[in-house]
Amino acid sequence: MTDNYEDIIGMEHPTSIRHHRMSMSERAAQFAPFAALSGYDAMLEEQIRNTIESYDLIEKSQ
Repeated sequence: MTDNYEDIIGMEHPTSIRHHRMSMSERAAQFAPFAALSGYDAMLEEQIRNTIESYDLIEKSQ
């Protein structure tokens, strides 16, 4: 066994004869609907709204 994968560094990337190589946007689209934390987006939007309201109150008081 060689160190640092020297035996495979120069090898060509394997390609499939059945499937075309996907573009970066196609690969990204596979994960777009995935939401690891349900409700996180709503919580984040609420926090942003609260922060904006706080800044508005500060500006109005000055």
